[in-house]
Amino acid sequence: MYQHNINSFDDIVTTFKYWYSRHNKYAKPLLQNMGVDTSRVKDIKIREIKPNNNGGRIMFDFYDGSLKKIINRQNLRVQLVSNEAEFNQISEKLVETYQELWNIPKNVVKILKHFTGELPPYIDNTRDPRRMFVNEFTDAERAALFDFLKANQLLIVSDILKGRGKLATEWMLVIVRNKDYKIAHWALKSINVVCNYFGNGEIEMSPQGSVYIGKIRMQRKGGDGGRPSANMLQFNIDPTKLIDS
Repeated sequence: MYQHNINSFDDIVTTFKYWYSRHNKYAKPLLQNMGVDTSRVKDIKIREIKPNNNGGRIMFDFYDGSLKKIINRQNLRVQLVSNEAEFNQISEKLVETYQELWNIPKNVVKILKHFTGELPPYIDNTRDPRRMFVNEFTDAERAALFDFLKANQLLIVSDILKGRGKLATEWMLVIVRNKDYKIAHWALKSINVVCNYFGNGEIEMSPQGSVYIGKIRMQRKGGDGGRPSANMLQFNIDPTKLIDS
């Protein structure tokens, strides 16, 4: 991008702010691929930025020569990757927050809370004394969880990848950095392509006892020094898969 090194999400934001610079070989083609007529754009206002640990969302307003008329508006989701194969967190919330979004039935909420550790295990000798893995639930409980995920797969995939309302994104930009924090690879995909790629597929248990929704991994967040936030439900993808898709 415009920055010689991409050390953080802020460097990506700076690259887009200075899209017009002749030294900036990435931003202008990216904007054009997003459907922006750069010949008419005189200024870009970054309306809002929502950073996270491995990227974030950038909301753009594109102005004409009068600097009063908005001629285009785009929301972009950025995934910043440091390795060729690396799962990035794309959404993480407490189970109750997802319950409100997706109207999760109470029996499935209970299963998910045991899975994340909000509720302790109800059986002895679990692999982790703080929580339960999917293969430690009964067949009936697994069936209830998988039936819910399958029935709501399109909604879940759209919410965690695209989002809703003003935060809904139209594009995903994946940037893979090398060990010197320089760009090794990048890909820009429409969010519908992203949803189809990661969201299509079976609901199945991972070898580690988590869940795959297509190519999206659903797991307990963990870490955070044992704070309550460790018990969030987390969804991850490997964004590098978009490079060659």
